[in-house]
Amino acid sequence: MAKLYYLLVSARPRQWLKNLAVFAAIFFDGRLANREDFKTVTFVFIIFCLLSSAIYLINDVVDIAADQVHFSKKERPIAKGLISRNLAVFTSVLLLTAALLTALQISDLVFLSALVFVTVQLFYSFSLKQIILLDVLTIAATFMLRVFAGSFAINGPLSAWLILTVMMLSLFLAIGKRRSEVTLLSHRQAAVHRKILSHYPLNLLDGLVFMMATATLLTYSLFSFNTGKAISTNLVGSFLPTTLSNPRWLMITIPVVVYGIFRYLYLIFEEKEGESPEKVLLSDFPLFSSVLVYGLVSFTIIYIFNA
Repeated sequence: MAKLYYLLVSARPRQWLKNLAVFAAIFFDGRLANREDFKTVTFVFIIFCLLSSAIYLINDVVDIAADQVHFSKKERPIAKGLISRNLAVFTSVLLLTAALLTALQISDLVFLSALVFVTVQLFYSFSLKQIILLDVLTIAATFMLRVFAGSFAINGPLSAWLILTVMMLSLFLAIGKRRSEVTLLSHRQAAVHRKILSHYPLNLLDGLVFMMATATLLTYSLFSFNTGKAISTNLVGSFLPTTLSNPRWLMITIPVVVYGIFRYLYLIFEEKEGESPEKVLLSDFPLFSSVLVYGLVSFTIIYIFNA
């Protein structure tokens, strides 16, 4: 039972939040209430959770020496020797096999997305994470693959602006993570933990963080402008003056997105957080609230106002 518990800890269930990206296409396409579509995408979510956990196990085996000298990662079960490397690798192979076989049952394209996701993640674990800039671009690619897989599962349309938004947002989070790692560790400690960190000048990371924050706002604004339809013909539109009858109402969420990005920037630069984006999301009440408000407002616009 102890080994099962440590395996679950090593699987990093908190990281499964990233796999919610598979619901992006079905959510913004207004098909979340379709039971069959929702069921299918939920299976895709589970598949990517299994794949992610399998990769984390492999990554912990590969990084065991570096994790043992990290101030917090040294507490991971594999780094502490609570789980053997052989058990971790065996469990990883089991999870990968189960996930890929399940993906094949959904569709060939979902299987291909999952297979490419695993391949990219393995390249990242063994080599790409040691190459400056390619490491963060690889992380962005994995988020895009999640979005594509969710869209392939329901055979639905996928906005190019949504893909760009996901790419910019994932780059923003990945670069913010790198900056937090560098600031939390000295350059000497950073080089021991992860050699690539010693090649990232802090001023470069600062510039990239602000660049990606700006790009995220721009691409999301364009996505919201090109998504949905005017509501002048529905119940809500009948009560509005002509001036307000034609806007794309998803643009109402832009201020919420602006606040969320500003809050995350504050956490990175002032609170020195960001090393673990999912932990920041769950622990920072203002940021979590902004995400919740965004979800509720978007759901209301798309599913209740049908806009």
